[in-house]
Amino acid sequence: MSPRRVTLADVAEAAGVSRSTASLVLSGRGAELRISAAVQERIRAAADEMGYRPNMVSAGLRTGRTRTIGFVSDTVATSRLAGDMIKGAIEAARDRGFLLFIGESEGDAELEGALLEAMHDRQVDGIVLASMYTRRISVPKSPRPTSVVLLNAVPKTSSPLPVVVPDEVEAGRTAARVLLEAGHREGIHLIGVGPSTRNVPRDSVAAVERLVGVREVFAEAGVKLAGGALCRDWQPEEGFAATTELLSRATPRALICLNDRIAFGAYQALDDAGLTVPDDVSVVSFDDHSLAGWVRPRLTTVALPHYELGRKAVEVLLAEIDGTATGEKFHRVPMPLRDRDSVASPRR
Repeated sequence: MSPRRVTLADVAEAAGVSRSTASLVLSGRGAELRISAAVQERIRAAADEMGYRPNMVSAGLRTGRTRTIGFVSDTVATSRLAGDMIKGAIEAARDRGFLLFIGESEGDAELEGALLEAMHDRQVDGIVLASMYTRRISVPKSPRPTSVVLLNAVPKTSSPLPVVVPDEVEAGRTAARVLLEAGHREGIHLIGVGPSTRNVPRDSVAAVERLVGVREVFAEAGVKLAGGALCRDWQPEEGFAATTELLSRATPRALICLNDRIAFGAYQALDDAGLTVPDDVSVVSFDDHSLAGWVRPRLTTVALPHYELGRKAVEVLLAEIDGTATGEKFHRVPMPLRDRDSVASPRR
């Protein structure tokens, strides 16, 4: 004979609270409804001791909720960005008692549509639609009313959907301030874009916004960029070629590389020219690639907050689902500076 299933009423009785209070705490809404920390701890301890497991099917029938979230990304397994975003999303969902269903579209619009339909068929309470890198997307139309949040993606046309993106403009400001604070005011070149906002890779939101932030801080300081080199593909070979071409006609004092992969190529070009980082040329970059702390000298970079992006997207989605959203539609997640060894004061 199988043991009797522990019920929510059993947990409530053991914790000395009402069934509704136990339900609110175990569904992750205790703090939101100002149930004291001591009471929440007592309820969770009783649930753990008794081995309580909620009946999700009956709860779904009663509330119209399945406590599941769909997460559809163009890349899942091949990118650190996607992996860390998913980890943040999973943990934020788990903290609120939700389960995450994950699908990968591989950038195929037809497959993406099929995945979204599959999520709807499973009656998810909401969907996070994510991109590997910040870009403008055409928001797929859905015949079913479901809460949706865009993660690392901006709609090409006006849309009511909430958006969660890295704060790329402030990241550009941060990179520029790093050089100004080190004393750089001349010979500063961009590798990857520019120097104007017309010279950026197509559809790259990060490129435009980082450049806006850089130019804003330098303009306020009365500093003029010495030049810029557009890289169509932000890979080491492009950074190497652009820096090599720059060195054939000028000797920079500092480089702002638009991502770390470009910076890795720039490092090699500078070394081939007999120049050292940071004694001859300072280098600052963006993203905090996994190798940025391993190259020598270690690369100073403004980090993409992978984990925090995923977590924030789920928090925003759950607020939409619960009806507690503030109405704010654009959520920018701060990008922290990783201050390492690649920036120094310019030589006199």
